[in-house]
Amino acid sequence: MPTAPGDRRIKKVVLAYSGGLDTSVILRWLQTTYGCEVVTFTADLGQGEELEPARKKAEMFGVKEIFVEDLRETFVKDFVFPMFRANTLYEGQYLLGTSIARPLIAQRQIEIAEAVGADAVAHGATGKGNDQVRFELAYYALKPDITVIAPWREWDLTSRTRLLAFAEEHQIPVTKDKRGEAPFSVDANLLHSSSEGKLLEDPAQAPEEIVFQRTISPEDAPDVATEITIDFVSGDPVAINGEALSPATLLTKLNELGRANGIGRLDLVENRFVGMKSRGIYETPGGTILLAAHRAIESITLDREAMHLKDSLMPRYAEIIYNGFWFSPERRMLQALIDASQNSVTGRVRLKLYKGNVICVGRESTHSLYDTRVVTFEDDQGAYNQQDAQGFIKLNALRLRLGSQIGRRGGSL
Repeated sequence: MPTAPGDRRIKKVVLAYSGGLDTSVILRWLQTTYGCEVVTFTADLGQGEELEPARKKAEMFGVKEIFVEDLRETFVKDFVFPMFRANTLYEGQYLLGTSIARPLIAQRQIEIAEAVGADAVAHGATGKGNDQVRFELAYYALKPDITVIAPWREWDLTSRTRLLAFAEEHQIPVTKDKRGEAPFSVDANLLHSSSEGKLLEDPAQAPEEIVFQRTISPEDAPDVATEITIDFVSGDPVAINGEALSPATLLTKLNELGRANGIGRLDLVENRFVGMKSRGIYETPGGTILLAAHRAIESITLDREAMHLKDSLMPRYAEIIYNGFWFSPERRMLQALIDASQNSVTGRVRLKLYKGNVICVGRESTHSLYDTRVVTFEDDQGAYNQQDAQGFIKLNALRLRLGSQIGRRGGSL
């Protein structure tokens, strides 16, 4: 029987449990292999699935302590919104829908482990993906002495056939579509859905329409644009069309608007932290709208150098989250800087949603730095002295002129 490091026997483990085939097999495998009590934790992050079947399945396995929790508001308020304050994109495109969910699940697992006196936690991430890293970095950051069980790195159920055989041996219900090779795997939450594997593994082949979970095709979207407004306070969205909404409700509404207008599809080949490239199909309808709106309100409320500094730090911030370092000191430091930049990011953005596009058509704020007296092509009444530009240009041209003179004399530039 396996034991924890130091020959310490595992007595109780908290499992991140979805109720699907893989985590159900893991649940039984933990019981039979470790002989330990298993506590299940199922989080509602807005994946759009009924979670009560997961509770019933856990009961069927004899689990006595079952946690099924609605964390949608916490997810959006404390994880999604802070990330969007930075306009975060991994490798210039990916809105990090899976990455940002893992630290919340891991955080709640550790809290439950401490509450029930568990000495270990377990997850269902495979040994090839990023999620194993994200879960475990979060576990160790929050509870350094916790024991982590990663079944996919331990067991011999290395194929779908062996997994199904184990399920049948232990009377684990297997839905019919799991009997054969699944066409692709899906991860979903309130921010996005991602699909990868199987028929999507060839990046040269376009995804079939059945892959898409959250959006209609842009070609099928209405021929008339949908116009909306989004209000921001200190960098976070608070209302749509003047109606104040909670964080999760607001993102849900943006998802509905994005879905109906074919917004938020992404076909991406990305670089995983574990070293390989992978192809995924991502749908982030509400997040795509939110990113465009946030950048629009920042365009009139942020100082130029503050905005450029933020933009230069964003790729590093995105990499930190993608790689699983949400609870790291560097992420906290960057978050403090990002949050400080948002003090004046308050106002309203007007958008048109049309066939996969998000088009900003207006933005206004009481904190706006946009001054019509300065930028006008009409008489600015002395607000800007155009003669000042001459000295500005000459000073900035000085190094270019000196370099050119040296080059003409045969020197190096």
